[in-house]
Amino acid sequence: MSSIDWEKDDPFEDQRESVEKPMKRLLFEYGRPHWFSVAAGISASILARILDLLPPLLLGIAIDGIFLNNEPFALPLVPEAWLPATESEQFMLTVGIIAGSFLVGAAFHWIRNWGFNAFAQNIQHEVRTDTYDKIQRLDMEFFADKQTGEMMSILSNDVNQLERFLNDGLNSSFRLGVMVLGIAVILVSLNPQLALVAMSPVPLIAVFTYVFVKRIQPKYAAVRSSVGKVNSRLENNLGGIQVIKSSNTENFESDRVDDVSQKYFDTNWGAIAIRIKFFPGLQLISGIGFVLTFLVGGYWVFTGAGPGPFTGTLNEGAFVTFILLTQQLVWPMAQFGQIINMYQRAEASAERIFGLMDEEGRIESETDVNNLVISDGTVTYDDVSFSYTDGEQILEDVSFRVDGGDTLALVGPTGAGKSTVLKLLLRLYDADEGTIAIDGQDVTDVRLSSLRQSMGYVGQDSYLFYGTVEDNIAYGTFDADEDAIVEAAKAAEAHEFITNLPEGYDTMVGERGVKLSGGQRQRVAIARAILKDPDILVLDEATSDVDTETEMLIQRSLDDLTADRTTFAIAHRLSTIKDADTIVVLEDGQIVERGSHDALLDNDGLYAHLWGVQAGEIDSLPQEFIERAARRQARTEVDADDD
Repeated sequence: MSSIDWEKDDPFEDQRESVEKPMKRLLFEYGRPHWFSVAAGISASILARILDLLPPLLLGIAIDGIFLNNEPFALPLVPEAWLPATESEQFMLTVGIIAGSFLVGAAFHWIRNWGFNAFAQNIQHEVRTDTYDKIQRLDMEFFADKQTGEMMSILSNDVNQLERFLNDGLNSSFRLGVMVLGIAVILVSLNPQLALVAMSPVPLIAVFTYVFVKRIQPKYAAVRSSVGKVNSRLENNLGGIQVIKSSNTENFESDRVDDVSQKYFDTNWGAIAIRIKFFPGLQLISGIGFVLTFLVGGYWVFTGAGPGPFTGTLNEGAFVTFILLTQQLVWPMAQFGQIINMYQRAEASAERIFGLMDEEGRIESETDVNNLVISDGTVTYDDVSFSYTDGEQILEDVSFRVDGGDTLALVGPTGAGKSTVLKLLLRLYDADEGTIAIDGQDVTDVRLSSLRQSMGYVGQDSYLFYGTVEDNIAYGTFDADEDAIVEAAKAAEAHEFITNLPEGYDTMVGERGVKLSGGQRQRVAIARAILKDPDILVLDEATSDVDTETEMLIQRSLDDLTADRTTFAIAHRLSTIKDADTIVVLEDGQIVERGSHDALLDNDGLYAHLWGVQAGEIDSLPQEFIERAARRQARTEVDADDD
């Protein structure tokens, strides 16, 4: 796959293309608060480079004025009356000034490095934290077509790329500017004609660099995208290492990693191929200027007269200064290409970062709205319809009411939209049509944080953070005391297994809770919701990973928890929700039945058939139900293949 294919396949392409002047935004929006450190770095860089130019200049003066006596000894900016009379004193003064320039220069170099590093590190920290904060506040729809590794690439590689430019790139650019300008001024003051020879490569370098920038810029955008894809593949594989091992697919996954790494190699090599031609070419052009200067100047000193159109004289000391400074000029001009290279990399990274920061989600949390106030806990859905960005209808005209303190169970086959109903209540997504209200307050008209604070959610995936068991139970209720945490664990039937762990509540659960079983993770997640003591409880197959005996014990605790609060429940085992006040049956995003457990069984509809499946009464099910289940399964498999 070519680099342009990678660029088209960049999941952040739309965001990146909408960003204007990303480097200006970086320097002024994030750099302005840190003006002192960068100003100190720039000032010290200028002074340090001026001092670096003193030794070759003083050497030329000493050669002409002390060793060869070609002209009177004179130092820049020093009155003649202050100069020593004897050659030995003049020599020692020159040595002292050169030594002092190195000493003071070292101090300026330290200040320069402190200033640029402080500037770059502060901006790196602020950009990374701001980008992360923006990512975590985007609605769930944004994450549907993004992979974790791709977002990690922005937070890590792209942000680090900015730091490299702000530190090394800016530092080098000012160093280069001072060196080129300072050397040019000295050379012109010594001999304007020979200075033209020494500076002759500059226009050619400018043209050469312009061509380089035009060719390298799209390459770096493609490289940044390909890095994200490598990270995504590695993150997915390491996260699924148990499945890989149990499926004996190590060779298959090695091939997939090899494939994505090879594509990154090809993309990156496209940029490298341009870069490795540019830098030697730049150095060659700079070297030609040095050779011409040595040739013309050497002939001038050797013969005593300038070649061709060159007139006047050139002393030995001035020639030595020319050679030393021209040699110093070669490296800064060659470094100019590296600065442009760093700039192009940083600009590509800044486009991705600011493109992500500017992303607008469908769910916006207004700051001037009121907090949700729950008095009774009545929840109503009124003609709610929803579809994802691909346009597929997930829910259509869903309406129901849950009185405060009641339990409503959502039942239906896979893909019926049960989980989506609950995600809309939490405003993980917003409905396309219709309204969802709590005690008469539209959930879109209240502060988002207050809405979610009033709810306890236990999902199908019991995610645990790296840390201790206690940390995970108290997550979201950080001020809870130890007794409350233990009581919540007991209510979730988790206390007994926790106390049997090596360190009890202080046991580290590992990344994503890998050291605990699925059922243990689920009970910790339930304890987390119990500790929060929410007004509304949302249970999305909250006991799917526990055995029947443990589920019975947890259900007994949940019955106490749900007795006086509004509860929504989805369960894959219908026996756990048969005592719900109302059961709503969904099929293909629509409500097809509602009522109590006994009433729905008497109705002999979809719920009764689902109950029969779990009771093992498959032979007595109608053929139509079996055929519809097969069609739903086929659609589910097609959707999975499309993903």
